[in-house]
Amino acid sequence: MEELLASELYGNGLSDWALASLIAVAVFIASLLVRWVLVHRLPASKPDDEFHWPTVFREVVARIWTLFLIIASIYAGTTFLDLPANIQSLIHSAFVIALFIQGALWADRLASAFIAWRLSPLTAKTAMRNALSLIKSAVRLVIWLVAFLLIFENLGFDITALVAGLGIGGIAVALAAQSVLGDLFSSLSIVLDRPFEVGDFIVTGNLSGTVERIGVKTTRIRSLTGEQIACSNSDLVSSRIQNYKRMTERRVVTVLGVTYDTPRSKLERIPGFVKDIVDVEKMARFDRAHFRSFGDSALEFELVYWVLNPDYTVYMDVQQRINFAIFRIFEEESIEFAFPSRTLYIPDLKGAMTPPVPA
Repeated sequence: MEELLASELYGNGLSDWALASLIAVAVFIASLLVRWVLVHRLPASKPDDEFHWPTVFREVVARIWTLFLIIASIYAGTTFLDLPANIQSLIHSAFVIALFIQGALWADRLASAFIAWRLSPLTAKTAMRNALSLIKSAVRLVIWLVAFLLIFENLGFDITALVAGLGIGGIAVALAAQSVLGDLFSSLSIVLDRPFEVGDFIVTGNLSGTVERIGVKTTRIRSLTGEQIACSNSDLVSSRIQNYKRMTERRVVTVLGVTYDTPRSKLERIPGFVKDIVDVEKMARFDRAHFRSFGDSALEFELVYWVLNPDYTVYMDVQQRINFAIFRIFEEESIEFAFPSRTLYIPDLKGAMTPPVPA
């Protein structure tokens, strides 16, 4: 018994191996227990639930690889042993590989969750699910590529040539798919910056209509005349966009021209007339009314007011009621609207045309 206890294996006594084994088993059991407690304490996801970060953390904990726990426990136990360099290097390499794979699993889930959390308001009501899936795939590819490069580097391989080859290949692919990638990044810009969403009425250049779909390459707009217009995402991002859906009020500027023979007393009352008309309208807010200028054929008054509803039909209805009311009050006050006209004055030429009297 004493000889057995005094015996050594790879330079370590039996008691050292027992201690290392005990530590490895204790670390493994404790890790399993912590994982089990966290998985059962954190809330599980349900089909109808909205995005919930505690649920994501539960999935991250559940993704702890059992083989990783075994390798990590063995590595922890061997730190108390004096092993040969080749064995210690083998255990260390196994631990590094398992650690980077486990880290990639965690990063993959957290990155996917972050993308879904950031874009979830849009994907719930737009056609961006395909773009979201493409983004997740690209991020997943980058995460695993970085993880394998780190594994090879820690194993002693020279990855300089591999990284250079990947860089050249990436440049070639980017040049070949330049237009597609440009539209893809433009679609991401639209999703993240949100200049417009599905259902918004927008005007860009000489195009106007309601946004029906935001895709990876194009955005579909339904014009007022009924046809569907496919616009490149790159063109939309690089152009000025007027989004009428996000209006809260509509500003109306109306110019009233009256004739020059209108009496001064009536001219001074016109701003008050139009102010009273706008104040009576519940869906309008008066801004100002002024005698603006002496026009070529009219005395011009400028009326400015706000329609309190952005809907175009409501805007036109309010403007129509106010215009009818202005026409009615001008008719009652015998104020005439002016129209473009010119008055030509011809002097009396009878005297000039009389022949001279002979001397």
